Amino acid sequence: MKKLTINTSARLSKVNSNIFGHFSEHLGRCIYEGIYVGEDSPIPNTKGIRNDVCSALKELEVPVLRWPGGCFADEYHWMDGIGPKENRKKMINTHWGGVTEDNSFGTHEFFELCAQIGCEPYLAGNLGSGTVQEMSQWIEYITSGGISPMTELRRKNGRNEPWKLKYLGIGNESWGCGGNMRPQYYADLYRQYQTYCRNYNGNELYKVACGPNADDYGWTEEIMKALKPCHTRAISLHYYTIPSGDWSHKGDAVEFTEEEYYKTVKNALYIDKIISRHLEIMSVYDPAHEIGLIVDEWGNWFDVEKGTNPGFLYQQNTMRDAVTSALNLDIFIKHSDRVVMANIAQAVNVLQSVILTEGDKMVKTPTYHIFDMYRCHKEGERVFTCADSEEREGIPALSHCATVKDGVLSVSLTNPLLKETQELEIDVCGFDFTSVEGKIVSDSDIHAHNTFTEKENVTIKKFGDYSAEKGRIKVKLPPCSVVTLSVK
Repeated sequence: MKKLTINTSARLSKVNSNIFGHFSEHLGRCIYEGIYVGEDSPIPNTKGIRNDVCSALKELEVPVLRWPGGCFADEYHWMDGIGPKENRKKMINTHWGGVTEDNSFGTHEFFELCAQIGCEPYLAGNLGSGTVQEMSQWIEYITSGGISPMTELRRKNGRNEPWKLKYLGIGNESWGCGGNMRPQYYADLYRQYQTYCRNYNGNELYKVACGPNADDYGWTEEIMKALKPCHTRAISLHYYTIPSGDWSHKGDAVEFTEEEYYKTVKNALYIDKIISRHLEIMSVYDPAHEIGLIVDEWGNWFDVEKGTNPGFLYQQNTMRDAVTSALNLDIFIKHSDRVVMANIAQAVNVLQSVILTEGDKMVKTPTYHIFDMYRCHKEGERVFTCADSEEREGIPALSHCATVKDGVLSVSLTNPLLKETQELEIDVCGFDFTSVEGKIVSDSDIHAHNTFTEKENVTIKKFGDYSAEKGRIKVKLPPCSVVTLSVK
């Protein structure tokens, strides 16, 4: 029997709710059809935004939503997406499928979406093909309440009061699709652009610089040399998990072998080492830890579903995705003293999405249910945990995290092994409890997924395979399962 020790007296860091953030790009059917259908659609909507999707995201308590990209951000010109829809410019989405972008979903629609969900907006500004003036005026248009051309333009377009905007990313993947820049060149541009993104009417921007791609530690080194806390509040990190490590043949989302499953888990866990190393470099140049790390694109990336547009990145979502999402969230919580936000890619119909739609139908994916289960950790205090060190199939046999909030100890446990039930004894120190309740996401078939006709193949169920007495909890974790215990 494995042992897990939890010491609730050792409060290590507060878990920022933004770790459970999401990402929405003008890519495939994420925005159009997935989130926005227009006011004239027969699909029930409020101001063009799908009621079912909005309700599901609100139920998930989405804390922050990133938009409009992704690669799309650095070819997005915000003035094309304001004013009467019939007058908005049309463009070709050169990054994603070569389809026509009619700009019917723009700044006003995005802030309406965030208001309906109840989340913070996180904008990715166009540094790659835009201008300093363009980005400066966008911030003025959104947040200024004074007398200015941009304020008057916003009022003309139907919004009298300014919006609140906190999170602003200046450029996206500037090392790649955002301009193929050298870090030194990007850092100089960033310093210039952020200078002209002003704070209006008490609105204070939380500016985010483009950080590294995966394990590009040299990029982080150069960015941290050039930028100080007075320039930026955080830098971003992007990391996608693919089974093969080969971007040209990423593997199928549903039909995969046990070997491919374990490769996916192993590659997902690699983000722990990546984060640790980047934080070490950041600490050299920022010993006071004033600059945070935001993992604003992460998740599993597989080959697209057969018969779909290869530029739309539509993929199914199985128990494998449920397990890896829990592993990632455990890692972000582990680093919650420095990781201040994370945004899974993407919210609807793209990559490891939490929601899939088809016409007027909607389904919640296994990943959705993990995010739902982990809501208990938001704004909780991470406490010390230590488990027996053991590996199987080249990966740790157990992943875990524990937080305390409002007098409740929440313990999440993931058994990533496919054939082995794990018996676990949990010693709880410094916390008197009288009751335990459990939830589980699991399936004996690792390929299990939800469809539009079978929506609850994988969902949250009540878990009762545990016993508790005198500060100890004994648990049996089924293979390929994620369990959360609520200890009171």
